Amino acid sequence: MEELLVVNNLKTYFHRYEGIVKAVDGVSYKLNYGETLTIVGESGSGKSVSVLSLLGLIRKNGRITEGEAIFEGRDLFKLNKEELRQIRGKNISIVFQDPMTSLNPIMKTGIQIMEPLIWHRLMSSKKARERAVELLKIVGIPDHHIRAWDYPFEFSGGMRQRVMIAIALACNPKLIIADEPTTALDVTVRAQILNLMQDMKEEFNLSIILITHDIALAMNFSDSIMVMYAGKVAEYAPVAEFIKSPLHPYSQGLINSTLDIEAKEGSIKPIVGAPPNPLNLPPGCRFHPRCGYAEDICRRVEPEYREIGNNHYVACHLAKGGRIR
Repeated sequence: MEELLVVNNLKTYFHRYEGIVKAVDGVSYKLNYGETLTIVGESGSGKSVSVLSLLGLIRKNGRITEGEAIFEGRDLFKLNKEELRQIRGKNISIVFQDPMTSLNPIMKTGIQIMEPLIWHRLMSSKKARERAVELLKIVGIPDHHIRAWDYPFEFSGGMRQRVMIAIALACNPKLIIADEPTTALDVTVRAQILNLMQDMKEEFNLSIILITHDIALAMNFSDSIMVMYAGKVAEYAPVAEFIKSPLHPYSQGLINSTLDIEAKEGSIKPIVGAPPNPLNLPPGCRFHPRCGYAEDICRRVEPEYREIGNNHYVACHLAKGGRIR
């Protein structure tokens, strides 16, 4: 399949008074047209920073110190601010975690959907109004002709997230980045939003990067999975391969600590310990203080990120022949 986005050796560091935080430290992955890549990991693993870096949306104390992000043949890191603005919202859109803080509370929702269409000069105000109403219908907002001119506070959490998806779809982007889009929603609404995104992906031939801490969600809604830990990629694989044979102990820990309706009593095993302090990372493998398989080499030498087979990559000294030896 043809590649839409290729990220190579991305390093995003934040300079703080206490020292340098290596939030993203050598991340590489690719995304094909029409595919969904899910980035999964605990809070602070670098998931969001790894994708916000692509569009220059990191904080002022952050710096992309190395790497490239080739989107449709252009390196996003070599574009100036104006060139990047032309891509944001038009070719690459973002659905953020909390729609209430992302939507303008004093602007009607239809106007907010119209905004990127007019800013990117894709259509007139009249056409943009019609498009806004149409998009609300597409994402399942009832009485969309009327609700288009309501304010965000007049919508439920799930409906606000649908509005965010409508805004993301407005300019017919090639890629949508969904940063924890269902965290604040209840289970039923979460399933509706994820199913909606899946439908939109198929209808509009979108590529999606989904960011989540939920490994079960990742395995159900992805074509490929990338597991991040302490700023690095622990494992990357097609979802079928990942489900069949998760190789990194951290990946296995995430799966074993997930609640399953068919799980037997005592089968859930939480990962011991906590993620490391980003200002004081351990030597060798960053996961070794929490790993039940750790050997002496794990404590001394950083593991190489390498391909095990079938587009399956892992950063673990002990991953051999499709298993942890």
